[in-house]
Amino acid sequence: MTEIRTNTNKWLVKTEKNKKGIVGKLILTAILLIIGILNIYPFLFMLSSSFKPLNQMFEYPIQLIPRTFILQNYKNLFLPEYYFTRWYANTLTMITLTVALKTFIVSMTAYAFARLRFKGRDIIFLVFLAAMMMPPDVTIIPKYVIFKFINITDTMWSLILPSTFDVFFVFMLRQFFITIPMSLSEAAIIDGCSHFKVFYKIILPLTKPAMITMTIFTFVWGWNDYMNPYIFISDTRKQMLTVGIKLFTTSMASDYTTQMAAATLVLIPVLILFLFAQKFFIEGITTSGVKG
Repeated sequence: MTEIRTNTNKWLVKTEKNKKGIVGKLILTAILLIIGILNIYPFLFMLSSSFKPLNQMFEYPIQLIPRTFILQNYKNLFLPEYYFTRWYANTLTMITLTVALKTFIVSMTAYAFARLRFKGRDIIFLVFLAAMMMPPDVTIIPKYVIFKFINITDTMWSLILPSTFDVFFVFMLRQFFITIPMSLSEAAIIDGCSHFKVFYKIILPLTKPAMITMTIFTFVWGWNDYMNPYIFISDTRKQMLTVGIKLFTTSMASDYTTQMAAATLVLIPVLILFLFAQKFFIEGITTSGVKG
């Protein structure tokens, strides 16, 4: 009889714990759902507004499904008196060159700090890391003076060159490279490979997630950068999309729906990149967190 009561009490305690567990999961799911909706709502509002006439954009209560569905906002972007197509081409060119140069320079620098032995390497690396502590805003004026001196202001090189030297990604890639056994590269060197061949044929294939993560971040940060194009480029036709959208809105007075259409088209390359590379992106973030 005593054993039956004990088993009954255990079952009641277990049932009570299960109920609390289910309630806890429901509350957590509801909180995450609310946070998710709050995060995606601005995107839905932008997308919806891009298909609305201007007089319906600020109607209250807000309707995400347009009462009048129009494509005129998108057609306005490609009128010959505006530079949206040129801004798009400028941004794509700038970001392509930035990603290519940055991938090469940063990965080679990280390889040197991780795999080569030279005098003062650790001290140089510590000095190099100190640059991470410096807020980027304090370097704007020195950069502007230097760019003015070498005559690259008002060109996309004033955006590309600063982005190709990134201490954070040098540190991240170095952490990946030092986890690869030295015996691999030493064996390759004994077989006659140069350091560049070791880097290209052995190190890079083993660190593909980290390289793709760096590429995605570089693309997104460069694509969304507003401050640098605003400061270093003054010619409207040479501008990037982020500043160009603002200029477009200014020239169109208060046509916010056209601005929303432009913002929607600007977002497309980032979404495509993330959809195709999300597997490597998540893998790279996870492993860099573990190894770093």
